[in-house]
Amino acid sequence: RERRAEAVRELDGVTRERFLRDIYPRRKPIVLTGLELGTCTTKWTIDYLSQAEGPKEVKIHVSAVPQMDFLSKNFVYRTLPFDAFVRRAAEVKHKEYFLTEDEKYYLRSVGEDVRKDIADIRKQFPILAEDVHIPEYFEKEQFFSSVFRISSAGLQLWTHYDVMDNFLIQVTGRKRVVLYSPRDAPYLYLSGTKSEVLDVDNPDMEKYPLFVKAKRYECVLEAGDVLFIPALWFHNVISEEFGVALNVFWKHLPAESYDKTDTYGNKDPMAASRAIQILDRALKTLEELPEEYRDFYARRMVLRIQEKAYRNDYG
Repeated sequence: RERRAEAVRELDGVTRERFLRDIYPRRKPIVLTGLELGTCTTKWTIDYLSQAEGPKEVKIHVSAVPQMDFLSKNFVYRTLPFDAFVRRAAEVKHKEYFLTEDEKYYLRSVGEDVRKDIADIRKQFPILAEDVHIPEYFEKEQFFSSVFRISSAGLQLWTHYDVMDNFLIQVTGRKRVVLYSPRDAPYLYLSGTKSEVLDVDNPDMEKYPLFVKAKRYECVLEAGDVLFIPALWFHNVISEEFGVALNVFWKHLPAESYDKTDTYGNKDPMAASRAIQILDRALKTLEELPEEYRDFYARRMVLRIQEKAYRNDYG
């Protein structure tokens, strides 16, 4: 049976000093309430959003089902004028649609050239950016990206991790977020940075028997709430209402640790990528041995990794 979820802590009006001293070093998610986010929390109505950025075209995800799956790619990419997209995303049933009359929409802003440019609301949505005050809990040179997001009601995004710390700023609407610790990666059936377990509420226990061992953390974000998601924490997000959000990612490792080609903040650090390549070569070498020996030395390698690299101070 699935364990009960642990509620993510909420704290009101946290100062930068308190965040850096008491919260950040713990490396656990926390919901920050009562922060000054600018006029966006009151101004960003459907009408205002439509008028502010007008008919400029945006590339969006369109899915016939609420659970989007990045592994099977059960969605299509389409282009719409921003004002038309906002109005469609806010609807439950659509008179105009691409796939079905109750299809779901998702915008994740990207840079001009998706392979080279990071998302920055100041560049992609400059008028809306003026309404936002991003909590200044990190140094300006640590800033990586600010990702503008709009989701249809009921949309669920796949469970994944990012390699940078981030704030999920819920500007309008309500989101439910389910999180899992990096330590529970062995139970999440990973494919790259993503979990194969799409339905975290009703998982297929025959297919994913170990998933029950993953400790679930959960919170509901109301408009104006900010969720701190530490790097490597897995998160699964359901938009309970049509909503607008902004993710802000920042670098907390030395700049040279990150992959220079990473525009999304989710490519593994350079040293981790090299280590995985070395491990793959080691496993290939083990194939030269008979099965009995291969099993024995693989287990010894696991023990060596646990002894040399595992932390023993997890709370």
